[in-house]
Amino acid sequence: MAGSSTLLIPLVAGIIGLGVLAQVLAARLQVPSIIFYLLVGVVIGQPGLGLVGSETFGGALSAIVGLAVAIIVFEGAYHLRFERIREAPTATFRLVTLGAAIALVGTAVAVKFAFADEAVSWNLAFLVGALLVATGPTVITPILNVVPVRDRVATALETEGIVNDVTAAIIAVVVFETVNPGASSNGLLQAFALRLGTGLLVGLVVAGLLYYLLQYIDLSPGDAPRNSRLLVLAGALVAYAAANTIATEAGVAAVATAGIALGNVDHPYEEDIEAFKGDITLLVLSFVFIALAAQLSLGALIDVGLAGIVVVLAVALVIRPLLVFISTVGDRFTRAEKLFVSFVGPRGIIPASVATLFAVELNSVAEELRTEAAEVSGQEATELLAQADLLTTQAEILLGTVFLVIFATALLEGGSARYIAEKLDVIPMRVIIVGGGQVGRALAKRLEDRGENVVIIEEDEQIVERGRNEGYTVEIGDGTDTDVLRSAGADNAKTVVAATGDDDANLLVSQLASSKFDIDHVIARANNPDNVEAFEDLGVRTISSAMATAWAIDNQIERPAIAHWMTDVGRTGDVQEVEVRNPELVGKAVRDVGPMLPEACLIALVSGGEHTESQVPTADYVLREGDMVTLLGRRESVRDGMKLVGDG
Repeated sequence: MAGSSTLLIPLVAGIIGLGVLAQVLAARLQVPSIIFYLLVGVVIGQPGLGLVGSETFGGALSAIVGLAVAIIVFEGAYHLRFERIREAPTATFRLVTLGAAIALVGTAVAVKFAFADEAVSWNLAFLVGALLVATGPTVITPILNVVPVRDRVATALETEGIVNDVTAAIIAVVVFETVNPGASSNGLLQAFALRLGTGLLVGLVVAGLLYYLLQYIDLSPGDAPRNSRLLVLAGALVAYAAANTIATEAGVAAVATAGIALGNVDHPYEEDIEAFKGDITLLVLSFVFIALAAQLSLGALIDVGLAGIVVVLAVALVIRPLLVFISTVGDRFTRAEKLFVSFVGPRGIIPASVATLFAVELNSVAEELRTEAAEVSGQEATELLAQADLLTTQAEILLGTVFLVIFATALLEGGSARYIAEKLDVIPMRVIIVGGGQVGRALAKRLEDRGENVVIIEEDEQIVERGRNEGYTVEIGDGTDTDVLRSAGADNAKTVVAATGDDDANLLVSQLASSKFDIDHVIARANNPDNVEAFEDLGVRTISSAMATAWAIDNQIERPAIAHWMTDVGRTGDVQEVEVRNPELVGKAVRDVGPMLPEACLIALVSGGEHTESQVPTADYVLREGDMVTLLGRRESVRDGMKLVGDG
């Protein structure tokens, strides 16, 4: 098993192959891939068949894991956009500061008091706490791939994962110096600042060099996309290696910094780089997770026993919800979204890899102490052996506790994340706009401004690039293709708008949306008025470009005030329709509900129940659950009114 090159090559190939199969199976079952990675690692590793063990990769495993972490963290950071962070800036900032501090201290306290063992000092407890601060993109991204939550929720989770990966790795290394007798400490704060500062500096320098090379080096036209992909991949590895050479674990901060910096500036071949790095990341992620899971002995998990289970419960059910609810106080997160974020806190590659390396180092120091004890006698030998046994015990507790939390949170939270999201109703219904031209983008702007979750489908690469630069979520592809519609979220869409300049394409999109995805609201743009009848025969609500223009002109002539006001909807005023769900409003007359609404917000129309057509309600009209209420008024007042009517 161990060390033979004739066995190592098929083992590595087999692990990669199993990782790809796990990814395919996860995609088919719509569950996070990390679940299958861990299961595969257990089956082929020491707990299972024993095909992979601690000696399989020799001393190369730490280097392999380090370079893999560099690629994974860079790829996650590269996708983190500043404009997305603005979706929930306060909550995001609190999660990576106050939330991280609560996780660190809370986990350390749980570890200290769960283990009634003298071997678990406060230093070791804080080391475990530091490692378990990290959630990380390796576990968050696969969950978000199958649970399409609102942008503010996804951004908060992604940012927390990337930033906490960096801080957790650095804090853990600093704290480890207080546990490992073979290390020398230069002061915790100084050591932390040195590593973080080194990472930031190296990351910014590498990002600047990559940007310059991507912009100005004279790459041959045919090889430019390929060379750009390889250049960025090499840059990530160089940033990690250079920073780590200067200060241990500064490499994680360096690749995160480089990824964020490069991902937030315009540069050539962004899509090629994203696709390539995504594929590479999947390969290294599957290999590293399987390889690390295979290193864990079943005995290490059993040794932590009940105390380890107590730590898992404390981390998942007490500490995580506490830090989330504190971090999101006063933000736009709904109670259901807070509960979902509380539930989604699996630990990933950083605690797994760093804990493994720490355990190896502690065991190595323990062996050195035992060797020294063999050369002396008496009290000195006894003390050396006791210290060696203590380090071995600490290594087992460290590794067992960290991996037990990783296994439990990844399997339980990752496996049931979509089910929990559906129960909490935090998966927003999407509005899909097929056609990213002027009409599509103008509509998307108005809808997004009102809080809708909009995805544009467009096949013209220049229009795609323009839409993304303007901040829209754009899926590249042909909107008449069922797979493209599904990829854009048609399975979870409440509305599809066919807004291309081609009536044949719009008609086909409407047919697919109605027949294949059973979408309630399908709206089509008819560029030729003669085609309106064909659309309406399908039951598709149709907007004729010619008629829409005529209506707009007529409104300007006959109703100029309301026409001007409607043009400004989204800036000064707004009109929104919302379903009555607040039990405090059900059964109340409009005259009683009016004073409960925000100032400058009125109930203009009501439909539903006995009234299939919209009507202007009288003061005596009694609201029923499920009624659709149209609110009219100032922009912010209408938004507050929607919350009152819809959620209470």
